[in-house]
Amino acid sequence: MRNFVNKRAASLQPSGIRKFFDIVSKMEGAISLGVGEPDFVTPWNIRDKAIRSLQRGYTQYTGNRGLPELCSLISRYIKERFGVEYPPENTIVTVGASEAIDLALRAVCDVGDEILIPEPSYVSYAPAVTLAGGAPVPVICSAENKFILTPERLESAITPKTKALILAYPNNPTGAIMTKAQLEAIIPVIEKHDLLVISDEIYAELTYTGTHVSIASLGDMRGRTVLINGFSKAFAMTGWRVGFVCAPPEIDAAMLKIHQYTILCAPQTGQRAAVCALKEGLADGFSTVEDMRAEYNRRGRFLVNAFNSLGLDCFQPEGAFYVFPSVEKTGMNGESFANELLRRYKVAVVPGSAFGAAGEKHVRCSYATSMRNLTAAIERISDFTEEIKSRI
Repeated sequence: MRNFVNKRAASLQPSGIRKFFDIVSKMEGAISLGVGEPDFVTPWNIRDKAIRSLQRGYTQYTGNRGLPELCSLISRYIKERFGVEYPPENTIVTVGASEAIDLALRAVCDVGDEILIPEPSYVSYAPAVTLAGGAPVPVICSAENKFILTPERLESAITPKTKALILAYPNNPTGAIMTKAQLEAIIPVIEKHDLLVISDEIYAELTYTGTHVSIASLGDMRGRTVLINGFSKAFAMTGWRVGFVCAPPEIDAAMLKIHQYTILCAPQTGQRAAVCALKEGLADGFSTVEDMRAEYNRRGRFLVNAFNSLGLDCFQPEGAFYVFPSVEKTGMNGESFANELLRRYKVAVVPGSAFGAAGEKHVRCSYATSMRNLTAAIERISDFTEEIKSRI
């Protein structure tokens, strides 16, 4: 019998994150710092709105774009919070930000188009480019530059085949952000080479040193930016799977056709919950989000101080909810460190290599868990590093 599996799909490697998650789920007494999911429960007012929508029988399909009220609220939200103006008619409600990434890439990629991906980066970008027929091209960002994309690194990666740049700040896995000045520095390069930007801003609400700046808000960049965001991280709504994408009209039209044929629409219950999240958030200044952000900031600073005190150099995250310590001083790479830490001390972290070659000597630790878990995990990691020192 012949092999029926698509060559692009066959070429993909399993997720490096899920590998550790699956092991931990079956390991008694393990502490997981591996999963990028808020430990907060979706606020009650949002859950109640969803329950009431089911009680009222709102179980049908919505229009392909999503509920008109939600599209209008999204347009208002990104304008008021981030100074970005996309009209409701250029907004699509998606099944999480993941679908939005897939839609954007399938809408713009022709076979062989090169898509630049600053690394370390979220594990799904390169596979999504490959499945869309494009060629993912890593652009290495270093800890010395606070993991930001510099104009020099961007320029050096561009070829005649380059079509788009995926920009993901605040960044998973490093917690890096890009300031207005840093974004403005790369815009001339983007414009010079006529590139599209796919800006994944799912962690936009989770910044700790000021307000998030969207590249779409700067100069004429809105006309060449696909903006992606959602409700999973800031609103603790991961399981609801509600995201959104805003884009210039011609790209929006292409994405909508793909969405129509493959998904139809995001589930109505989740959309009505998202309406509540935005409507009440806009009314009260997103107080619940502010509370979560303050707690994440406290946890992140705890972890950074802890890792540095253990001799594991750790960059101070300015966004998201991850730290990305270097394990180079242990003499191990991230993969070996993570495997042995899990096997011997039952603490799960993600090898940095899961996020690209630039992360090979790092591990990612999520602080979207309780301080109790973080404290216990650090105690075990301390014991592990002491054991490593005793071997030398």
